[in-house]
Amino acid sequence: MIISIRVDHTIADIETMEIVSKDLKDLFKQLKEKFDIHEYIEISTCNRYEYYIHDDFITYDEPLLNHENKNIIIEYDDTSIIHLLRMTSGLESMIVGEDQILGQIKDAKQIADKENHCGKVLDTLFTKAIHVGQEVRQKTKINQGSVSIGSAAVDLAEEIIGDLSNKCVLVIGAGEMGTLVAKAMAEKDLKAIFVANRTYFRANRLAKELGGESILIDDIGHYLANADVVISATAAPHYILTKDKVEPIICNKNPKSILMIDIANPRDINDDVKELNVNLLNIDDLRGVAEKNRLQRENESVAAEKIIGEEFGLLENSFKLMQVEGILRELRSNMEDIRQRESEKAIVKLADSEGSVKIIDNLTRSIVNKIFYDISVNIKEAAKDEDDYLIDAAEKFFVKKD
Repeated sequence: MIISIRVDHTIADIETMEIVSKDLKDLFKQLKEKFDIHEYIEISTCNRYEYYIHDDFITYDEPLLNHENKNIIIEYDDTSIIHLLRMTSGLESMIVGEDQILGQIKDAKQIADKENHCGKVLDTLFTKAIHVGQEVRQKTKINQGSVSIGSAAVDLAEEIIGDLSNKCVLVIGAGEMGTLVAKAMAEKDLKAIFVANRTYFRANRLAKELGGESILIDDIGHYLANADVVISATAAPHYILTKDKVEPIICNKNPKSILMIDIANPRDINDDVKELNVNLLNIDDLRGVAEKNRLQRENESVAAEKIIGEEFGLLENSFKLMQVEGILRELRSNMEDIRQRESEKAIVKLADSEGSVKIIDNLTRSIVNKIFYDISVNIKEAAKDEDDYLIDAAEKFFVKKD
């Protein structure tokens, strides 16, 4: 069984996701311990926390999965597979068609591979999902134009404080999301852009790329005083900026002239900063831009769904073949055991020369190969035709039970 458990932007705001993600991790930990799960992939982005699990012992009526938390979505088999294919295609993103999710899912699979908990089934599934995401982007226009969290943040910033030219921007966090927004901002005619990161090397590298200046994260207070726009996207588990920290720094400025955009999850900027009359936005505030983007891409989404449907059919065939390959391996092994036993009996009776031993061994091997060939071809054809009854029968008749 393939299971996906998740919380995402479709049913939860940023605060709810922060809270529910802890429940989600606890749920996965309990499942992992109870069923000794070895095959799973974890996906974590600013808009979602997800686990994909493959396990043959978890059932639909598993008590741990019958929870009361309405913000945790649990899906099985085909439904969970379709969700993953839609996700890599950009159809499940807040900004429909954005490319970052494809890279994030590639990274999640690489981590699972490195840590040895990807497994054959999830490897097949995620390899197909990544392929589908690439196909959709090649064959449709789903990702053309302004389709990223970065571009959405810039659009929203211009709505609130107007033209960004001659503005001073402070970027806190040089990771993927911080880089994305910083690059979108840097396309404007800015007065200056400063980049702070816990690892100074990364801040320096991004600042050089943007034509800006890197600073130590401990020095952000000095630059906050002159910043018109603050973008925060760190991976810190705690708040970077709070009312108490910000108030003495901006005391000589008009707070309405300052825009703070927090795209971190968990959040970097405490909501109490709003009490200073500073413009503070987070992921939830990008939903309006996201809806406008979704409406513009409806036709491309239809084309993408068609590709997903076709590729899903091919993936189903792959899983059917994987299922019967196990049956065939077991059948071949059983036949080989019989062949060896019978050969040994015959060899004892006819062991008058080395030549007769070889003749008998070759004869029995040839018999097994010829019998097994027809059986394997027929079972594989049954898998292609989705004949579950015949596959189940083959497993019952040919696979030896312990």
